[in-house]
Amino acid sequence: MRISPHPLIYDWNHDAVGPRPPVAMLNDETLRDGLQSPSVRTPPIDQKIDILRHMDALGIDTADIGLPGAGPRVVEDVERLARAIADERLNIRANCAARTLVADITPIAEITQRTGVPIECCTFIGSSPIRQYAEGWTVDYLRSCTEQAIGFAVKQGLNVMFVTEDTTRADPEQLRLLYTTAINAGAKRLCIADTVGHATPNGAKAIVGYVKSLIAELGADVGIDWHGHRDRGFGVASSLAALEAGATRLHGAALGIGERCGNTPLDLLLVNLVMMGYIDRDLSSLGAYCHAVARACHVRIPPNYPVIGADAFRTATGVHAAAVVKAFKKGDRALMDAVYAAVPASLVGREQEIEVGPLSGRSNVVFWLEKRGLPATDEIVDRVFAAAKASNRVLSHDQIQRLVDDAKVTSR
Repeated sequence: MRISPHPLIYDWNHDAVGPRPPVAMLNDETLRDGLQSPSVRTPPIDQKIDILRHMDALGIDTADIGLPGAGPRVVEDVERLARAIADERLNIRANCAARTLVADITPIAEITQRTGVPIECCTFIGSSPIRQYAEGWTVDYLRSCTEQAIGFAVKQGLNVMFVTEDTTRADPEQLRLLYTTAINAGAKRLCIADTVGHATPNGAKAIVGYVKSLIAELGADVGIDWHGHRDRGFGVASSLAALEAGATRLHGAALGIGERCGNTPLDLLLVNLVMMGYIDRDLSSLGAYCHAVARACHVRIPPNYPVIGADAFRTATGVHAAAVVKAFKKGDRALMDAVYAAVPASLVGREQEIEVGPLSGRSNVVFWLEKRGLPATDEIVDRVFAAAKASNRVLSHDQIQRLVDDAKVTSR
């Protein structure tokens, strides 16, 4: 159900939210596409399995656990991840990426046979004219590769998602040819890939609508995936637009890691889907998921990163803090969450934090002290307030504690 705003908030977003989509699944690309970022570390297998557990705890439907065609090391990791799903009885389902080559599909089929874990085969091929020109490919070559690869995968007993790379810059008639070929060869899902983050939300709606109409025209029972990137900053917005237009599974990666500017941030997509009422999930473990990925992949979470960043629910500004403190004193957690925040901190297992800095008022100091069970005498408040005004940044816990201790010594 949709997260209702505080009754004192007039929600202009309400009329823009459409009916709840009949299907809204999530595919986590953190352990495959996310690791293509030049700045991340590929985690060891134990940490990959730990991340997989965090995905499962969040109710994420499927996870891309690797591209076995990349070599023996990836094959080994993919098999370990598949076995973890089976051994730990995780609800999350596995898929693997593969080029439209028999050599890439074969190890997926072999891992499935060895582990008994069904693995969706996600075969991808470039589809845009600019990619065709750069690679020296013809449309007939793409059609032939598609037909052969999907036909082989289906014969191996694999469910296939057919991925057209750079779909959002591809010619509609060529897409019609490739998607028709894929469906006729046995593909169960079609993935629209916004590979370079080109699509605006309106563009996402347009192309999903086109693919949905094509599927209906062919009378096929085929799902639509949306794979977004954030090169233009539209990752989450375009994913939501794609869902509203008819996509049934959205892709993303934790913290938006991925090649160049990264994939759609799956954590922020989750928050928005829940707040809009499109899915129902317990997000109390969202922070643990993001921090596990940050540690494993050696990614720094910026302090101002939405929802998860250290500063997301933290303020030292006097006017803002005063409003939060007044809400706290009314004993209204929902009011405290809403008065200076768009996302309820409690939704993700956090709370509003008041700090003390050069822009703070005395109420910041009093609240900070009382929250930690420290005396808020006039002398102590005066000392801390003066130090804050003389500082060029927020005071640390240790700095304030020393001021409190010094005031106690002076008053003896």
